[in-house]
Amino acid sequence: MGLGLKVKVFYHDKCFDGACSAALFSRFYRERIRSDVDFEFSGLLHRAGALFDESHFTGDENAIVDFKYSSSPKITWWFDHHESAFLSPADAEHFEHDESNRKFYDPAFKSCTSFIAMIGQQRFGFDPAPVADLVHWTDVIDGALYPDAKTAVEMNAPAMKLTMVIESAPDQGFVPNLIPLLATKPLDAILNERFVAPLMPPLLKRHEISIEILRQRAECTDRTIFFDITDQELEGYNKFVPYYLHPESVYSVGLSKSSFRVKVSVGSNPWAPEEPVVNLAKICERYGGGGHARVGAISFNVNQHAAAIRASREIVNELRAAVRSGKKREPAR
Repeated sequence: MGLGLKVKVFYHDKCFDGACSAALFSRFYRERIRSDVDFEFSGLLHRAGALFDESHFTGDENAIVDFKYSSSPKITWWFDHHESAFLSPADAEHFEHDESNRKFYDPAFKSCTSFIAMIGQQRFGFDPAPVADLVHWTDVIDGALYPDAKTAVEMNAPAMKLTMVIESAPDQGFVPNLIPLLATKPLDAILNERFVAPLMPPLLKRHEISIEILRQRAECTDRTIFFDITDQELEGYNKFVPYYLHPESVYSVGLSKSSFRVKVSVGSNPWAPEEPVVNLAKICERYGGGGHARVGAISFNVNQHAAAIRASREIVNELRAAVRSGKKREPAR
């Protein structure tokens, strides 16, 4: 650690956009705010209960990117693009009254990385051109802007392979070591790094296995997929596999499990034969989760498995009912 200002950057962990947001913020900060700075990167995950520990905000400056708002006076920078960005109306009001010109929110952006690039350029004179490829791919990956499900599942592009590595990060130090490279190196070069390259073959094999497991588990009724893989170590599965297997689907609800949570993932098919009409963030918020209109999630404690199953079943029934009622409203052809 050097003698510069300590800036601690909290980012959405196990997420390509989260890691890239931290990378872009650090590059922007070093170029446009001050250069004598030491960065420390710390991942945040959605979980049941408190999301923030005030005692962790130990930087001279503390930034949160691609994650929910904290009203702590220790947080000096914040960028987010999730519809469910505020834990409470009080947090939303706190943000509205902030006059620091250091906290920014816009749910219209496909990725938080592209949002930081725009704010950095327009408000602070930052040049995002050297990281244009990074910004492009965060929009593609976080906004699900792939041309089809096959492209999303085959993962040929370097950014998609890095996404798989980040979502399955082997230890807590992996992504913080990766972030400085994302800020400065081409994506294909990062894949060849000594601590990244050996991870690829087993992850690609795991990806193939996960496709077969989801082929067996995913059931699609009324254009809504449901699957439960809580008995498998597959929390970092490719979220587009269900739509690859069931192209007729509009929505999907999946149950997965890790060491600290049971997760209900709620999504919509980016290539659906009919437009999704249900706001999934609003549904997830009812259970203490959140996200975007087209994709969201809910985290339960590991000992709340029954509650997670109950919530997933209620959401599946609601989405299937929405599809059925939509069909009833269609005019006769």
